Amino acid sequence: MNACQARPFPCGRGSSLVIGGRCGQTRFMSLRIATFNVENLMSRFDFSGYRNQLNQDRTLALFEIADEAEYKALERARAIAHADDTRQLTALAIAAARADILCLQEVDNIEALKAFEYGYLFKMIGEGYRQKYTTAGNDGRGIDVAIMLKEKTFHGQPIEFVRMTSHAHVTYEEFGLHTLQLEAVGEKAYERIFRRDCLEIDLRIGGQPLTVYLVHFKSMGGPRNGMDGREATMPIRIAEAQAVRRIIENRFGKDHAAGKRWVICGDMNDYAERVIVGGDAFSGFTFQPVAEPQSCLHVLYADGFCENAVLRRPEIDRWTLYHTRGPQERHLCQLDYIMLSPALAKRNATAVPDIIRNGQPFRTPFPPGQEAERFPRVGWDRPKASDHCPVAITLDMA
Repeated sequence: MNACQARPFPCGRGSSLVIGGRCGQTRFMSLRIATFNVENLMSRFDFSGYRNQLNQDRTLALFEIADEAEYKALERARAIAHADDTRQLTALAIAAARADILCLQEVDNIEALKAFEYGYLFKMIGEGYRQKYTTAGNDGRGIDVAIMLKEKTFHGQPIEFVRMTSHAHVTYEEFGLHTLQLEAVGEKAYERIFRRDCLEIDLRIGGQPLTVYLVHFKSMGGPRNGMDGREATMPIRIAEAQAVRRIIENRFGKDHAAGKRWVICGDMNDYAERVIVGGDAFSGFTFQPVAEPQSCLHVLYADGFCENAVLRRPEIDRWTLYHTRGPQERHLCQLDYIMLSPALAKRNATAVPDIIRNGQPFRTPFPPGQEAERFPRVGWDRPKASDHCPVAITLDMA
């Protein structure tokens, strides 16, 4: 076989084989993209727990602390000691995702991201994510969305950054999305829609265009005003989903069958289904899938606007987070999404996402057959990689 003949060989990442170019040479055009809420990748200390017990770490609550100065000293020591194990596990989860493009949520700033990538990720995977982008969004705690890119895909296709656009400034009034439901939960028409941002990133993968929409929707929080946290915050997430859809349709048009290549990645803090957990570790856990009548996801699913790629997994095996407020409130659910445009979904009809659960703490109950070998030093509740699991998928970009 001469150099001009095609030589198929395994890629190990679910990528397709494309024969093309001069002399029929072999060319791989796969892209692996992942999303991961890394849970408070912070570069600063939070001392608010001194005055607000709800923000105080449970470790410090065990001790008598004389004054604020002593509290700050102890909190610094606790945070530093806790962070090293946590970030090693976070990096292990990212390494296991094997992504060329990594979408992140809950990142403090670009300096925190650089320090984490250099001090942890680079040591584990060798080839770093050289390109890193984030921007200040609307979150009151200062946690933002971010994206990291390798210079090339696994098969050597260049990943080129074209531009990035923030939509953090968009208001309900500007998009005509203010409703009575929003007014009832205290949202004014002049206020910004996104709790963080909808970050629009234009890329070229081996010369092929791809637009990534990176989001982190409003969190549910606890019960309030006679409603559970999810119900009380639902109008905000619905507006966020409507705004994402509006931004994409303004850019690419409302012809959802058109051959446009875009993905929505991120933590949407909502689910259209969940798995109710019953029983206990002694008598055995039970797992019951249930559908939800209302979800902000329905805005994105409607009319075939996009496809949640994780729905290609079995119903009981789609979860990315374990939620519990005690034995009476426990479920597994998907909060982390990779939504494909119709064109990408059609071209990658057999691509099934991976969910990396090895960084979950031992308190998380796994349905039968889903047990994962935990990373070294994972604890019962902590340390852990994150409360979320990374989601990754390999896409044919030819």
